[in-house]
Formats: sequence, C-alpha cells, structure tokens
Amino acid sequence: MAIVKPFRGLRPPRDIAAEVACLPYDVMNSEEAAAMARGKERSLLHITRAEIDLPSDTDIHSQEVYDKSFENFRKWQEKGWLRQDEQPSYYIYAQTMQGVTQYGIVGCASVDDYLNGVIKKHELTRPDKEQDRMIHVKVNDANIEPVFFTYPHVDAIDAIVNQVVSANEPEYDFVAEDGFGHHFWVVEDPATNREIERLFAEKVPCTYVADGHHRTAAAALVGKEKRESNPRHTGDEEYNFFLAVHFPDNQLRIIDYNRVVKDLNGLSPEEFVNRLSDSFEVEVKGTSPYRPESLHNFSMYLDGQWYSLTALEDTYDDDDPIGVLDVTILSEQILTPLLDIQDLRRSKRIDFVGGIRGLEELQRRVDSGEMMVAFALFPVSMDQLIRIADTGSIMPPKTTWFEPKLRSGLVIHLLT
Repeated sequence: MAIVKPFRGLRPPRDIAAEVACLPYDVMNSEEAAAMARGKERSLLHITRAEIDLPSDTDIHSQEVYDKSFENFRKWQEKGWLRQDEQPSYYIYAQTMQGVTQYGIVGCASVDDYLNGVIKKHELTRPDKEQDRMIHVKVNDANIEPVFFTYPHVDAIDAIVNQVVSANEPEYDFVAEDGFGHHFWVVEDPATNREIERLFAEKVPCTYVADGHHRTAAAALVGKEKRESNPRHTGDEEYNFFLAVHFPDNQLRIIDYNRVVKDLNGLSPEEFVNRLSDSFEVEVKGTSPYRPESLHNFSMYLDGQWYSLTALEDTYDDDDPIGVLDVTILSEQILTPLLDIQDLRRSKRIDFVGGIRGLEELQRRVDSGEMMVAFALFPVSMDQLIRIADTGSIMPPKTTWFEPKLRSGLVIHLLT
C-alpha cells in the first residue's frame, strides 16, 4: 500500500505567494525563464533556473549554476520569502482550468515505494536529466519542485478534501498569467492529518507518476544515496521521502500531444497522401482545423489542407496496451516507414506540440515553412495510462500532456 506522509513545508507568506510561484523548470528554456522572472525579484525561477542570474552564455549544467541556485535558496529563506511550518501537515492544492477544478493532496511520497514498484511509472528517463535534477536536489538539500502523481480515487479521501476546502479560506488563491487558477489550503488539524495518512496506507494500493518522471527518479536516487552513506540510517529521515501532489484519477484529463515534421522524406504531398491510403481511410476536411473525433482517428495538416486519417483495423492491436496507442500507430504506419523517423527521442526532423497550444499552432508552424506536415492525435485516457503502468509497459516518448502544470514554490520539502 502507498506511503504518503505529512511534512513541515517551507513556503512563502500569503502576500507574495503568487510572485514566488512559477512553472516547472522543464517547460521552458533559459530565455523564456528570464522573461517570466523579469520584474519578479522573488520568483522561484531564480532557484530552479538560476542561470537567469548569470551571463547568458553560462552552461546551464555548470557548477556555477547549481551554486547560484544554492545561494538564492538560502537568500530566499534569510529574507523570509520562504518560511517553514511548525507542524507536519498535508496541504491541498487545487487548480482551475476552463471552469473545472481538480484537487490534489500534497504529501511526501516514499523512496521505498519508488524502489519497490508501489509508485508506478510509464515513461523511460534519461540519465543526463536525472543527474541534473539529482545535483539540484543535493545542492539545496530539498525537493524544490513537486512531482505530479495520481492514485485510484477513494471516496473517504475525497470527503476529507471537500470538508477542508468548504470549511476554510484558502491560504493562497490566485490566477496565474496563463489564466489558470491556483488554490492552496493547509490541513492544520492533527486528527485530519492522521486520517489522511491512514487512508492512503489502507485504501491506496499504488500511486502513478503522471508528470515529472525525471524529478521522481532523481528524488528517489538522492534518498537512496543518502541512506547508503548514513551508518545511523533509521528510515524515518526526511531524505526517505520526496514532494508530490497526489490527484485522484477520476479528476484528471490528459491533453493531446501532437507532432510536426520538417519534410516528407523526398515524397511530394500528393505521393505522401496516396501512400497513407495503405493504412488509413483518408478524407479531405478543408482549410479549417479538424480535431480527431475518437481513438484511432488522426488529423493531418499538409499543403494548406486538413485531413482526417482513420486507421484501418489491421494496423493496431486493441489487446496490446502499447499497440493500441495512437502514438504507436502513427509511428509504425507513418513516421517510421514513410518519413524515415527511426528515433523519436533523437531525430531533429520532428518536434512535439502540447495540445494546450491548439491546432492553430500546428497550422502556423506548417504555414510558416518551418515544418512540412502536422499530425494531431486523440488524447490518451487515464485508463490507458494506468493499464500501461500496471503491466510494466513503457509509453512511447511524448505521449501524455497534463495541464495545468503544477506551480513550483507553493511548498518545498527540506531533506533535513
């Protein structure tokens, strides 16, 4: 069963929380981070993307950047921009997008749960990215940014969340620059905290990494290193746990994650469309954006036209948790055989566009001449994600996109 523990959060005073809070480090580049932090002296980006406070040609993985992060983290605490709570607590973090609100419980996940598979994952991680986040955690001796988890919903946990939210004003409540609302409560009652911990331990058999696989792996590996180097290790030390926001699975929705490709591998648009008919029912939809209507239906934008592509039945296997995915069908029927894109992780001819940017972004990138063709996919479902994780399978790269992104800086977990 899942271990999720309360902790003494390090967090900003109420009046500056909206300025401190920022998007996760990995959804932006250095230039974008600098622009986001401009005019925000207390933005956590000065800690999570500390290169913005150094010369523009600084290697973002240099020791200088990690040292600057450490310097800023200490400065934020010294100035009182981050203060630690007196008592261990859970926190409730809610996000509102397009009028829909999802409620997560902020608590510390267990390193042991990650190592023994109680925390399940669906993506591969890259060692270089793990190493970067491990250094960041070790330098600051803290989980600065939370990871995004989901779990099989439990009515009794939902009832506690509803009670806390309805009976108390939020500690933080603001709308970020992207239009998404962020709401945050501290669970102060000791009995309520004990009950949440008990319910996770007795009712939640496992949790799932929804977003943040590299941060999760890094946090767990740092905890493992610390225990191995501590001859007096007991298992109760803070480094045995890491920061996560746990959302019930019935409140989450995955957004589409789409593809744009630079060229047609020597084919003309007419030749390419003709080749598609071997694996798809192809229908011209005109110049207005067309959105996929169901699983195994794709939209394509090419040469000023939108198309509907419906996969023929012999091109996929609904009994295979990976074979049924539309990203698999797209790769096996189009990207690899027709466009000669053999490795999604390394090819320079393909790029990925989160569905939050809309179909118009796909059309813009093709019309600009930057790309030749765009493909929009029907979103993966939560049931598909859980099935893949439960079977120990791994999703192809760039399959899921969760929105809104968790804001970093609302609460931090110290490892000592």
